[in-house]
Amino acid sequence: MAEPDTEVAEVPLYLRVAAVLRDDLAHRRISPGTRLPSERSLSQRYHVNRQTVRSALQLLRDERLVVTDRRGTFAAAAGTEPEPAAPALTARRPNFPGGPRVSEALVRASLTWEPPPTPLTSRLLLAPGEPTLVHRHVVLGPQGTALQRAVSWFSRPAVTEIPQLARYRRGKDGHHQPDLRLLYHWMHQAGLRITHRESVGVPSGPAAPYDASGGAARLVVHRVVSDQHGHALEITDIDFSARSAAWTYEFSA
Repeated sequence: MAEPDTEVAEVPLYLRVAAVLRDDLAHRRISPGTRLPSERSLSQRYHVNRQTVRSALQLLRDERLVVTDRRGTFAAAAGTEPEPAAPALTARRPNFPGGPRVSEALVRASLTWEPPPTPLTSRLLLAPGEPTLVHRHVVLGPQGTALQRAVSWFSRPAVTEIPQLARYRRGKDGHHQPDLRLLYHWMHQAGLRITHRESVGVPSGPAAPYDASGGAARLVVHRVVSDQHGHALEITDIDFSARSAAWTYEFSA
């Protein structure tokens, strides 16, 4: 791929690869039923590693634009069903933390290792004052304005049982732009059957439902993701402009 400009470079590589392939599929440069190049060929073509290619193909599988079987990965044809032998890979799930509508947006994200707010401590199975992994995520508009802000706290079981989160333990990689969009896939791969419970409301306080920039209404989402034992894995608060960020959330366990 061509050398990106500064803004595009902030978008994770696998999202850029997925966007190129999605465009090829949409314009029939890759015809329905045609086999895609191998992961190795795609990694060489786009100058990325194979894991980046795998993540891009996973997103396209989630969107049912491609299907994978023992022969390889193919552009989906009309009526193509997901591979029955691998429902975990083809089930449609949202992207963490803000749903599919922000899957290609310009974002700023960070990871820290800090104690959660006191009311969340016991729900995250932590001792008082015990730190945990905290993810902060801002979705930016074309003019650089913040359209959506999210903060997520992870429980002790989440950091322990999900290998992709464990590698961020103690914030060793916090200085990088963290990419957790496949979090719910990682949970499934770790053998966790997850339940999402969300409440939607308006911020409290005088004039709080409206932002300062253009008077657009604001909404807040409080999400708790739990495992099959009822233990919280993730608690997220999202604040966004209702005018600029429609909230569409689709999930299959």
